[in-house]
Amino acid sequence: MLTAVLLFSLAVGPAGLPVQGDAGPAGDSSKPLPVAASAPAPPAQRPPNVLFIIIDDLRPLLGCYGTPAVTPRMDALAAEGTLFRRAYCQESLCHPSRTSVLTGCRPPTTRVFNLKMDFRQALPDIATLPQAFKSAGYLTRALGKVHHGPGRLDDAPSWSEPCWRPEKHFYHTDEGHAIETELDKEAEALGVFRFRPGPAFEAPEVDDSVTMDGQIAAKAVEIMEGAGDQPFFLAVGFRKPHLPFVAPKRYWDLYDMEEIPPPGHGAMPTGAASWARTNWSELRSYMDIPNEGPLGEELAVNLHHGYLACVSYMDALVGQLLDALERLELRDDTIVCLWGDHGFHLGDLSLWCKLTNYEAAVRVPLIISAPGEYPRGGQSPRLVELVDLYPTLCELAGLPLPEFCEGTSMVPLLADPMRPWKPAAFSQIPVNDPERGRGLGRTLCDDRYRLIEWRFDNTKGPVAFELYDSHTDPLGTRNVAGDPGYASALQAMRDLLGRGWRGARQQL
Repeated sequence: MLTAVLLFSLAVGPAGLPVQGDAGPAGDSSKPLPVAASAPAPPAQRPPNVLFIIIDDLRPLLGCYGTPAVTPRMDALAAEGTLFRRAYCQESLCHPSRTSVLTGCRPPTTRVFNLKMDFRQALPDIATLPQAFKSAGYLTRALGKVHHGPGRLDDAPSWSEPCWRPEKHFYHTDEGHAIETELDKEAEALGVFRFRPGPAFEAPEVDDSVTMDGQIAAKAVEIMEGAGDQPFFLAVGFRKPHLPFVAPKRYWDLYDMEEIPPPGHGAMPTGAASWARTNWSELRSYMDIPNEGPLGEELAVNLHHGYLACVSYMDALVGQLLDALERLELRDDTIVCLWGDHGFHLGDLSLWCKLTNYEAAVRVPLIISAPGEYPRGGQSPRLVELVDLYPTLCELAGLPLPEFCEGTSMVPLLADPMRPWKPAAFSQIPVNDPERGRGLGRTLCDDRYRLIEWRFDNTKGPVAFELYDSHTDPLGTRNVAGDPGYASALQAMRDLLGRGWRGARQQL
């Protein structure tokens, strides 16, 4: 294992890792194509630090994306770097998405499709993104929710020290504390980890430092202060705006919800596959959410309000990290990369949470600000993917680019955000339909269309398609896959899906 860690760019061999094909469960497999390693950038006098900020369940609901969210610090970061307007995760679930970023490989290769799988089972010797920096002499630390740990999923070989997490406390009002205490007692009596959450939202009057995320930000500042001359790769995993929507009350007070309309269209797309509908993931488990049926208008508004409050709270904590970089005179020597692990439905298409292939679930915010002569305040409309982060950060830091990476370095887009780029971005989501059994929805988007292909283990070939035209239907309300007027578009997108990410990359 040590050799694999220290010589990660050589251990994979000339043809890359022996990986699975593009499709994953219910899909086709093919041998991976070798990827020529790019020449590393000339080493800087002092290697740049990396501040790697992960924000859980964050859709592109930031001011810099043209939304009503109050996010001045992230807006300022975007003004200093490059904002990617069309960035996509590879699966709209925390663990598979984060794994694809940290390994540089897509879910069909990592074999991580849910919250329990360990990528080391499929890729035991792979050097993760933080391992690449660790082997280059960096201090690598993980704080909060970076992997979907704790335990073996934290991947100890990636880090200089074990992942640090604060003690779990989700609620901060007297009522919330009382509920949380009772739920903990109930779980202890059953000998299990607490499995029933309390309220879905709360607005406590507490200081920013009190919550788990506040403690994570403080720990990050402490590590930056103590890093000394050693360059660091610091992964800071904030938990909000993941449920429950708990943020100090002053962030709720930033919003007048009478002035903010609900996001998106309120019904499932016409012609959508029945198994594309979810039961809203974990939201249904909260004590103040009905077990079935729609939400009342007031409850839906409160949830939307809580999500916005959490986003603004995370913005303030991001500001604490950026202020520390400035105070420590590290800002000019630090790559700052801020991203959300997947999107989040807020009632749009009558859906909540994630676990879909629709735009709201797979599109994510992504901002990169790097030292060097890159244009500031650029906004790229080009299609990029979270799996592209591994090679991008390696190239920015002058590290070798491993051949096994299944993404593409975005450094050319930092230099020219409008240059031609890859023709498609790919995602997927497994499903388990009561009638059809286990299946997989594969999706891709190009500059205009989104195609979703549905396959099931017990059938040969695809059983259904969904096609959405963002030019004529930007909210994605109508599946036009069966419209004769879209026959050529459907075939073109099917061909693009068949060529997969390898074919898309070859077009660069």
